[in-house]
Amino acid sequence: MASLFTTSILSASLLIVLIGSFFIEPINAGGFNIVKEQREFDYFKLSLQWPGTVCRNTRHCCASNGCCRGSNSPTEFTIHGLWPDYNDGTWPACCTKSGFDVKEISTLKDALEKYWPSYSCSKASTCSGKKGLFWAHEWEKHGTCSSPVVKDEYSYFITTLNVYFKFNVTEVLYEAGYVPSNSEKYPMGGIISAIQNAFHATPEITCSQGAVEELRLCFYKDFKPRDCAIGLGSSHHNGLSSSKSSCPKYVSLPERVSLAKPTELHGLTGVYFMICSVDYGCYTRPFNKISSVFVWKNHVFSLS
Repeated sequence: MASLFTTSILSASLLIVLIGSFFIEPINAGGFNIVKEQREFDYFKLSLQWPGTVCRNTRHCCASNGCCRGSNSPTEFTIHGLWPDYNDGTWPACCTKSGFDVKEISTLKDALEKYWPSYSCSKASTCSGKKGLFWAHEWEKHGTCSSPVVKDEYSYFITTLNVYFKFNVTEVLYEAGYVPSNSEKYPMGGIISAIQNAFHATPEITCSQGAVEELRLCFYKDFKPRDCAIGLGSSHHNGLSSSKSSCPKYVSLPERVSLAKPTELHGLTGVYFMICSVDYGCYTRPFNKISSVFVWKNHVFSLS
């Protein structure tokens, strides 16, 4: 799929224009915290999500939830968003009234479904105060603030995909020996060093319950890597802002939990219990016939 997006990131539409730009009139941001006068951003932050961590908290499955695709669920870092940020740790948001139009990215939809999935069944907030697709949220809140580098919706999404493919974090970590595991713990400093050696810049990493949840790469406006900015009043600690660090010294990269799509329960009615495993597939039984301990694929499972 990556071969479909070999167009140079530095296309004519992405030439940098070094001018002062201010967004004076904020719009109804649907609860977003935006600055009254939004000057031009300082740098880009590409935020990536680790599905093995995010999907651990999945409680509901639906067609739009990337965690619920069974064997087709993501197994590598996926895109959360490309965010224009300020060096002081703040960011612009909802900079224009340019609403999201899914038809503008129709030719990118397959790639976006695979590499930029939503991990929720709930609709996302948009700058107009309405609810919409996850992509609508990212474009309206962040993409509209990417001018003068990125000026329209299509350019925002194709640019983000190009940067994601060029700076392949999953591949870098795999080559360094940091692979998905539900038992291994990896040194946080080692993960950061692997990224630094590959891209010559320090990333930002957030964790949830000791597992890597998001990894963020930062770029100058010409998409050359740079260290991620640290907010004022904080200090470096293992490549993180010490005031915001959520990662221990040793972290995990959990293997994904394969959850079945609702449509995989063809012909079943009533309330059913389902447990899925990457190795063994899915075990489904009527809920009223499930005991606290059961045998499946010659393995004993306990629900306690």
